Amino acid sequence: MRTLLKSLTAVLVLTLTAFSVQAERLKDITSVAGVRSNQLVGYGLVVGLDGTGDGTNFTSQTFRNMLNNFGVAIPDGVDPDSDNIAAVAIHAQLPPFAKPGQTIDITVSTIGDADSLRGGSLLMAPLKGADGNIYAMAQGNLVVSGFGAEGNDGSRLSVNVPSVGRIPNGATVERTVPNAFARGDSLMFNLNHPDFTTARRVAEQINGLLGPDMAQALDAASIRVRAPRDPSQRVSFLSVLENLEVDPGQETAKVIINSRTGTIIIGSNVRVSPVAITHGGLTVAISENLDVNQPNVLGGGQTVVTPRSEIEIDEGSGRMFEFAPGATLSDIVEAVNQVGAAPGDLMAILEALKQAGALKAELVVI
Repeated sequence: MRTLLKSLTAVLVLTLTAFSVQAERLKDITSVAGVRSNQLVGYGLVVGLDGTGDGTNFTSQTFRNMLNNFGVAIPDGVDPDSDNIAAVAIHAQLPPFAKPGQTIDITVSTIGDADSLRGGSLLMAPLKGADGNIYAMAQGNLVVSGFGAEGNDGSRLSVNVPSVGRIPNGATVERTVPNAFARGDSLMFNLNHPDFTTARRVAEQINGLLGPDMAQALDAASIRVRAPRDPSQRVSFLSVLENLEVDPGQETAKVIINSRTGTIIIGSNVRVSPVAITHGGLTVAISENLDVNQPNVLGGGQTVVTPRSEIEIDEGSGRMFEFAPGATLSDIVEAVNQVGAAPGDLMAILEALKQAGALKAELVVI
C-alpha cells in the first residue's frame, strides 16, 4: 500500500483501530463523584523586577497599603511609583484531599502593563475559593520561561510569554475542602466519556466481583455502587474497584476536521455508503510579457510598448472512484491517496459526503 496520504503533507489521519478492544482500568475511564479539585485565585505583588514592572494606580495603592501594614507611612503627595513592582493575579488548583501544610503549584500573571516578571519574587498573598474563604497562602520566587529585549529605536523581541510565571510548591494549604467521599451508603462512578454500553459493562463487572445488585447503571455516565460506611473500609473497597478492568464500548463514528491546522482525524468505525466521487484540479497560469515596437526613425513614428498575455489552463488528471457498500476507513484513505487530494480538497470531499448522506459518521469541525 502506498504511503498513507503522502500528498497531504499538512494532514494527519489518525486511525483508531477497533479490531481488538483493550481492557481499561476503572480508574482510567471514570471519576468518583464528589472527589474533585477546586480553583483558587488571589491578588498580590511581585517585587525585585529589573525595571520591567508596571506603574498603574492600583499597583501604587497596593504597595502603599502593604507598607502601612508594616508601620511605614508614606507622606501625602508622594507617589510610590516603581518600575520594580508589578501587580499580579494568582491562580492554582487545590487537589482533592489536600491537607493543611501541603504545598501546591501556582501560576502568576501580570494584570497591569508590566513587561516581564523575570527575576521577581511574589510576596505573601492569600488564595481564596469560590466561597470567599482563604484556602492557601502563596509566596516564592518566580520561574519565567519567556524573555524579551527592546532596542533604543523601539524594536522589540519576545520569546514565549515573559509576563506569566510559575512557582513550584509556591502555596501552602491552610484549609481542607470537605467532600462527599465518606458520606452515604454508596459511591457514584462517572464515566469520562458517557456511553450506555460502557456503563452497563462496568455495572456487570462489579456485580460479577461483589455479587448481584451491588452496582447499578443509572444512565450513560453514572454507575452507583453500594459501599461500606466506615472510611477506612471504603478506601480499601475503592482500591479494589478502581483496578477492575472493563472493556469499554466502541466510540461513536466521528470525523474531526481542524481547518486551521489541516488536521483530519477519522475514526475506525466510519463507514461510507455506495457513492462515486470525481476529483480534478484546475490550474490557471497567467504570464505577462511586453513587446516593444520600434518604428522607422525616418518615418517619424513613436516607440510603442504592447503588453502580451499568455494564459495556460491545466484541468489536471480528473479521476473518479467508487465506494462499495460498507467501505471502511482503509478504503477511504486508499482511494483519497490514489487521487492525491490536497488538505483542502480532502475536507471538501468529506463535507460533500456528509451532505450527500453517504458518510456514516458525525462530522465535527473545530
